[in-house]
Amino acid sequence: MAIATSAYGISFGALAVASGLDVWQACVLSLLMFTGGSQFAFVGVIGGGGLAAAAIASASLLGVRNVAYGMRMSPVVGEGRWRRAAASHFTIDESTAVALAQTDAAARRVGFWVTGVGIYLGWNAATLAGALLGDVLGDVRAYGLDAAAAAAFLALLWPRLRRRQAVAVGAAAAIVAAVLTPALMPGIPVLVAALVAVVVGWTNWWGRRDAASAHPQDAGSEARS
Repeated sequence: MAIATSAYGISFGALAVASGLDVWQACVLSLLMFTGGSQFAFVGVIGGGGLAAAAIASASLLGVRNVAYGMRMSPVVGEGRWRRAAASHFTIDESTAVALAQTDAAARRVGFWVTGVGIYLGWNAATLAGALLGDVLGDVRAYGLDAAAAAAFLALLWPRLRRRQAVAVGAAAAIVAAVLTPALMPGIPVLVAALVAVVVGWTNWWGRRDAASAHPQDAGSEARS
C-alpha cells in the first residue's frame, strides 16, 4: 500500500509545478498538509486560475473527512498526548483502511503506523521527484496522472463492497457527488455525499436484509415470533 500510494505522489508533484507552484511549495504542501485529496484539490483550483483563498477552502473541506477517520482511529492508536498528536498527521485514507482491515488490535495498530509513516516518507520523496521532473514530463494530464488519486480511492473502496448496504451507500454517494460537483465548490459535494452513509447507517435497512440473507433460518424464526 505504501509503495503504490507513494508512486502517484509523482503525479501531484508534476501537477503542482504545472499549476504554477515552485518545487519547494509543492514539497511543503506534502510535508505539512499530507492528504492527497486536499492537495490535488488545492493545485486544481490554483491551476484553474482560482484565488488562493478558494484553493485553501476547497482543500480544507476535503480534509474534514479525516476528522471522521480520527474518531475511528482513536482507540486504535491508544492513549498519550504526543502519540495522538503524531497519529493525527498520519490519519489518512490508506492508513485507516489498512488498520480497519485487521481483526487483531495489535495488528490494527501496526498497520496504521507502518502504512501512515511509510506513505509519508514515500509520498514526500515522490512529490519532490515529480516536481523536478515536471518540465520533462510536459502535460501530465496526457499520461492520465490527474486521475491517479481517484483511482487510488476506488482501489481502497472496492474490497469493502461485499454487501448490499455498502454497495447502496457507494452508488448513492457517487450519484449525489456527481450531481452536485458542477454546482458547488470542491469539497462540499464530498461532504454532502457522506450524509448518504449516515442516513443508510441510521435506518440500516439494507443491513437487516443482508443479515436475513446470511441467516435465513434466524430471520424466519424472528419473523414468526
